[in-house]
Formats: sequence, structure tokens, C-alpha cells
Amino acid sequence: MAERAARRCCLGWDFSTQQVKVVAVDAELSVFYEDSVHFDRDLVEFGTQGGVHVHKDGLTVTSPVLMWVQALDVILEKMKASGFDFSQVLALSGAGQQHGSVYWKTGAGQVLTSLSPDLPLREQLQACFSVSDCPVWMDSSTAAQCRQLEAAVGGARALSRLTGSRAYERFTGNQIAKIYQQNPEAYSRTERISLVSSFAASLFLGSYSPVDHSDGSGMNLLQIQDKVWSQACLGACAPRLEEKLGRPVPSCSVVGAISSYFVQRYGFPPGCKVVAFTGDNPASLAGMRLEEGDIAVSLGTSDTLFLWLQEPTPALEGHIFCNPVDPQHYMALLCFKNGSLMREKIRDESASGSWSEFSKALQSTEMGNGGNLGFYFDVMEITPEIIGRHRFSAENHEVSAFPRDVEIRALIEGQFLAKKIHAEALGYRVMPKTKILATGGASHNRDILQVLADVFGTPVYIIDTANSACVGSAYRAFHGLAAGADVPFAEIVKLAPNPRLVATPTPGASQVYEALLQRYAMLEQRILSQTRGPPE
Repeated sequence: MAERAARRCCLGWDFSTQQVKVVAVDAELSVFYEDSVHFDRDLVEFGTQGGVHVHKDGLTVTSPVLMWVQALDVILEKMKASGFDFSQVLALSGAGQQHGSVYWKTGAGQVLTSLSPDLPLREQLQACFSVSDCPVWMDSSTAAQCRQLEAAVGGARALSRLTGSRAYERFTGNQIAKIYQQNPEAYSRTERISLVSSFAASLFLGSYSPVDHSDGSGMNLLQIQDKVWSQACLGACAPRLEEKLGRPVPSCSVVGAISSYFVQRYGFPPGCKVVAFTGDNPASLAGMRLEEGDIAVSLGTSDTLFLWLQEPTPALEGHIFCNPVDPQHYMALLCFKNGSLMREKIRDESASGSWSEFSKALQSTEMGNGGNLGFYFDVMEITPEIIGRHRFSAENHEVSAFPRDVEIRALIEGQFLAKKIHAEALGYRVMPKTKILATGGASHNRDILQVLADVFGTPVYIIDTANSACVGSAYRAFHGLAAGADVPFAEIVKLAPNPRLVATPTPGASQVYEALLQRYAMLEQRILSQTRGPPE
């Protein structure tokens, strides 16, 4: 009996672009089970590449909704076959790829509430969707709808102040507007529109799950201060949209008990709670256990910054979302396209393809690089919108080349100066207890992380984030069980493995980089004014 009690657990799900994944986390916050279903490999009948279908126009990108349903059938059967004891699951939560949307046909809600435990979900839900191929975050076909939405609320800046982001083609409101305009019959046959996250939660609930505030912030529809749908945005996108979306809820809400379908078919306990599902980025913030004032820096193909904010200042760049673990606070997301591929190019050009030589260059050059600054954007950057390589001497003269060691330090310092400048533009401030959590490929290079610590003036830690959205979802399930907003999330996750300290700021770094930050921001504006055409 004691052994059974010891394995009481919460499940964390992740409905991502390429797979559905699950982890089981016990009361000591140890992951003791994980499994996944990979769409391209395990569900070949849907013919996806990278989990999606890219349409002939090269802009429209969708995924079959029944593929996600079938993936859940497959993974639950795998768990059952492995002997997983579902009776010990106290609660579950999950994450979905952000911005994607699911369109439930009129009558689907009735089907959800009366599922037969004798049949898989796919068989029973195959006629339940008015749109069979769902738009996902990779879609960029809604430029016209973005312009319409911004015009309706008084411009990009006004929309950003209201919803946390200017209009983005992948954001759900613009995708809904396109479906309404191009396929009005499908829209009129739709009784409910879910995000991927709330769709997945609905499967477990056996009824429509509400959208949570954090994932709802990625739609260009939610007023992030008041946490209600913006009537102006809804009206600009489609008619009767509010009734199709339902009322949004705090991210730590228990949205109900698990559907009797899962109790009878798999042996879940009837009291198993479903905690609101959220987006994969907010779930990763929970998985990395960020606290107030912390930053997570993912140094991958693209570099992504996650920030915990108290007082956000939405801008034309980046995104502000409601915080998934603290309803009083916010999180921000900044994405930089020129990440590891740019670092690898400079490594190949200036360090003979060797990371060891690259590190030696960082060790042998001084903080601040003698005043030399560089901007390295081989592909059009998102933040800021610049392409090309631009190098400046200490006197702010543009130069055509740097010595190899200077080039390497200019790249790394420039990448981190840009991150700090654009984070501060969204309202971020380094606090005395701030820490940076570094993940991704470049987080294995201590010399790169030393520059990160020096530029931000705060210690850098590394953490295992292989399944951060999944594990974060299991942590969020425990948080929801413990009454959510009334209990600090940090209290719930205090038993989780601690991150490892890898770099602390070098004495004197803050003085060096404070001056460089101002110069970098000024030079960035100079490049922007030279590369942009005349104002429209």
C-alpha cells in the first residue's frame, strides 16, 4: 500500500508541432514515466512533414485535427500496454503549440459528453470538426487580416497595448478572420473554437474546456490587463465570436474532473482533476521554474528569451502574455532568428570550425572588445528588422572587417546586448535576485555563458529542459491541485532539481556594458534608418 501511495502522480502532456508527449511526475517531483507519439513516423497515414502540411502557396500551413486525436488514442494504449497505473493519477494538465486553432462542428459538444468507452476517440470524433486541417503557428497567410485588425483598433501600437502584441499572421484572431472570410459556411457550422491547448483539455474533460489567460494572450484578442476578450478585436475578426470562444479562465484553474470515458476505458480515478492546459511557451516557463525577475535564454537555431515581468510595457516587437503560474504578473517572449547558425558561421570563418578556438578568442579578448561593436544578421532579423553584417569601431565608424578574435567577441557581445536592450524595452529590469537560466546548444559553452553573465550583470545557471513544456504541465497540475493562485508556484516546485551555477559576472562588467548598451542601441537605430525606405 505504501508503494502505491508513493507513486501518486500528475501527468503533463505536450501537444507540440511534431509529436504528442507525456510525462508522469510523482509527489517528490521526479519524472518516472515518459512516452511520445511522433506524427511523421507513427501516424504516416496523415502524410505530414514535420507534423504539418505546407500548402502550394508556401504560406498556408495546417495540421489534421484527427491526427492529434489519434495520437492521444495511441499514446494511452501504449501506456496501458506498459502497465502504467492510471488509478494513481491525481490530476493532469498540458501544453499545446501556441496560436493553432480547432473548429468544433455544431453538435460536437454533445458527442464529447456521451463517448463510449468501447471505442477509440478518433472513431467517435471524426465527424466533429467543421475545419479538418487546422491552421498552426507556422502559417503566414493572413497578412490582409492583420492589417484589417490593426486598422480597426487604431494601429499596431494600440493593438499591442491592448493585447500584448501587434498583429502577427500566426496569431489566432487573424486565422479565425481568414476562415470566416474565405470559408463562411465552415465558420457558421462551428459551435466552438479552441486553441490546441484547450482542444486537448476538452478531450480529457469530455466537454469544452475554456481557453486559459496565458495561451489566450497569443491570439490578438485578449485584453491582457483586464483578462477579458476585447470587443473591438472580436468584432474586427468575425461575428458571434465571443460565444464560440467561451469565457477565458486563469491558467491555474481546475476546469473539471476527467471524463468518465477515461475512467472506464483506462482506469483513471473519477476524482482526477483537469487543470487548464496552456501554450507550450508558458508551460516551459513553468518547467524551468522561473521566478519574478528571472530570465530564460534558449540558445538554439533561433534564440528565445522568456522574461518574468511585473509591469509590462507592450511594444511593436516581442510578445507579452499573462503569466501561467502567477495571475498578477506577466511573461514576455522575444525571438531572434540569427542564433546558433550565425554562431556556427563565425566559428567556421574565424575559428577554423573549432569551438575550442572560438572559446580561446573569447578568453583572450577584453570585456567590451576595445569598443568594437558588431551586428550579425545573415537572415532578416525579427528584433530588430535588419539584415546584413555591420561592424563599428570605438569611434562609431563603420568598418569592413575585424581581426578574427575581435570578430568572435563582437558577435557574442552583440547578440547579448541586443537581448538586453529589447528585454528592457518590454519593461524588464534586472533585480538583486535575478538569475538567468540558459538552455539550448550554446549553453554547453562556458565562455559564451560568461559573456551572457557579464552583459546582463547577473549569474547564469543551466537546467535540464529536455521536456520543459511537459514537465512544466505536470508541475502546473500539482499547482492547480493545491488551490492554484492561493499557493505560490515556487512553493509547489521547491523539491524539483536545482539548476547549476555556471557563470557569475566579472567585477567591473556592469560599468563596461552600461556604456556599450547605449552605443549599441544608438547604432541599431542608425542601421535601421539607413536600411528602411521612406515612411509609408
